[in-house]
Amino acid sequence: MKITDIRVIVTCPGRNFVSVKIVTDEGLHGVGDATLNGRELAVATYLTEHVVPTLIGRDPHRIEDIWQYLYRGAYWRRGPVTMAAIAAIDTALWDIKAKAAGMPLYQLLGGASRDRLLVYSHAQGTTIEEAVENFGRKHELGYRAIRAQTGLPGMPHVYGTGPYSVTNDADLDAMPREEVWSTSKYLNYIPGLFEALRRTYGWDVELLHDSHHRLTPIEAARLGKDLEPYRLFWLEDAVAAEHQEGFRLIRQHTTTPLAVGEVFNTIWDARLLISEQLIDYIRMTTVHAGGVTPMRKIADFAAIYNVRTGAHGAMDMSPICLGANAHLGMWAPNYGILEYAGYSEEMLEVFPHAWRFEKGDLYPGEAHGHGVDINEELAAKYPYKRAYLPVNRLEDGTLWHW
Repeated sequence: MKITDIRVIVTCPGRNFVSVKIVTDEGLHGVGDATLNGRELAVATYLTEHVVPTLIGRDPHRIEDIWQYLYRGAYWRRGPVTMAAIAAIDTALWDIKAKAAGMPLYQLLGGASRDRLLVYSHAQGTTIEEAVENFGRKHELGYRAIRAQTGLPGMPHVYGTGPYSVTNDADLDAMPREEVWSTSKYLNYIPGLFEALRRTYGWDVELLHDSHHRLTPIEAARLGKDLEPYRLFWLEDAVAAEHQEGFRLIRQHTTTPLAVGEVFNTIWDARLLISEQLIDYIRMTTVHAGGVTPMRKIADFAAIYNVRTGAHGAMDMSPICLGANAHLGMWAPNYGILEYAGYSEEMLEVFPHAWRFEKGDLYPGEAHGHGVDINEELAAKYPYKRAYLPVNRLEDGTLWHW
């Protein structure tokens, strides 16, 4: 079997997605996700100009060799653009291999470790009352785990509480929206959200919360301690994790479970966090961590230290990424949970899929491969729109982590 064609497809059915479709001389094809939110064309160009020409004619079954070729062979390793490009190729190759084997991807990885995948959704509001009400709507849909966020009194929309967060414009004149943040107001206010949620919905639903890298280690330790009475499933991205050692301080002061990793690109970004058991969940995801090949290794490494998986699954990762994450979760013995933010009807039409959501769980399906494809004709009807994630500043104007 030989690779005869690789197409890079950029489409915007509500959000920009970058996909790769690898075609073989035996009629099989596979697809992978290469989306990097706000920098989509950087990845598309990297693929088109630097990756695709090197792979035509290669054997698609040599997945590990191709992965090493793209990672080690480039010399300038790692980084979000490189790893998203590698991820798309790798995921598409696993899709082809599983199709050639006549089985769903999770079977090829070693078979199922469970019958279904617990997932979590999002509930937010500009006030605690609004967030509690929206939480109830998700609970009624069957979600047994829900991430809750609330706005802060007297402040504009903050992370996860306002309208659709990505700015885009058909005339290509969109600029990043700037938000305002106050850590002191946040730390004083946020425990009240979880007190209200427990009072309203009891203890049979899992509560999650995302600080989006905005705290210092001692601030994160204080928040984790303040949230202990409400028994969170996890506190996510409490600090900017480039400084892995900062988690030692957090761990010393709170028993609230910690999750991190959505912006990580390789196992080296999480090695210390995992080996010292400074986190409880690793949130690396297929499209940003280099594909299925490294995600298998990351899951195995994490299992040694009792760290479970909790793959990032926001809407800016395409349904292809969700499909790959679901099959990895079906296999991984240390699976914890999977983020499922949901997709619009237009997105799901562009990406026909085998996975399904039912009563708080995701089922990857039994289609051969990872079970997701792309409708190229329909994708072409949704042209790319330049888009940005917001930028965040403190109240005095200092640029801060978004």
